[in-house]
Amino acid sequence: MISISPELQIVLSAGLWHGAMVFLRVSALVSLLPAFGDRSVPARVKLGLSVAFTMIVAPAIPAIPAPESVIAMAGFAMSEVGIGLALGFGIRMFVLVLQTAGSIAAQSTSLSQILGGAGVEPVPAIGFVLVVGGMALAVMAGLHMRAAAFLIASYDLLPFATVPDGRQMSQWGLRQVSQGFSLAFLLAAPFVIASVIYNLTLGVINRAMPQLMVAFVGAPVVTFGGLFLLFLSAPTMLAVWEDALAMFLQNPTGIVR
Repeated sequence: MISISPELQIVLSAGLWHGAMVFLRVSALVSLLPAFGDRSVPARVKLGLSVAFTMIVAPAIPAIPAPESVIAMAGFAMSEVGIGLALGFGIRMFVLVLQTAGSIAAQSTSLSQILGGAGVEPVPAIGFVLVVGGMALAVMAGLHMRAAAFLIASYDLLPFATVPDGRQMSQWGLRQVSQGFSLAFLLAAPFVIASVIYNLTLGVINRAMPQLMVAFVGAPVVTFGGLFLLFLSAPTMLAVWEDALAMFLQNPTGIVR
């Protein structure tokens, strides 16, 4: 039987506790992380990603002291899970931004029913295309490395066992939702403007030629115009979205330092 010295037992127990507390924050964030935490990703893959991120983050932060009681351990665990979920929610909002922008664009161009159920979450075709493109762009831009750096920096923003202030967290959450909807409408603005121009033009034609069935003439035009506008604007939309995501990962509070 292999005997372990008391000093080594202390080191191993301290390292195990340190890794376990880091794993709680990391796994909570990974469960909401775009591309890696989607519902289509198997739970075993998410667990492996959480362990991999933990192995990267744990050596980069100061040692976490062991609790003095079971109650303190439970409090620490709840605090770390809550922080991880809050940070993951901030990142997950960017997926909702693309879905909302796609829904606005689809409603504006009468494309809301095409391929509506192609994804895990029912979204219009334009939203599905934007989400897939955005996830691919984010991963190609190094989302995993940015997420690891974001997790390491989170311990400076919210140290271990910190209980976030409820008022500040609610204000932060409302600000993220507000900024998310503003960004979604900004991304969908070309489709909204084109829809307004199209409907005004259709109204003028209808007034000038009441006998003409403008709806039958305009339906193919708006469908083709929406797809062509998506072809032209999607690269710019995704580039603006990816820049906003990168800015959030660098400064999640939004406060200029």
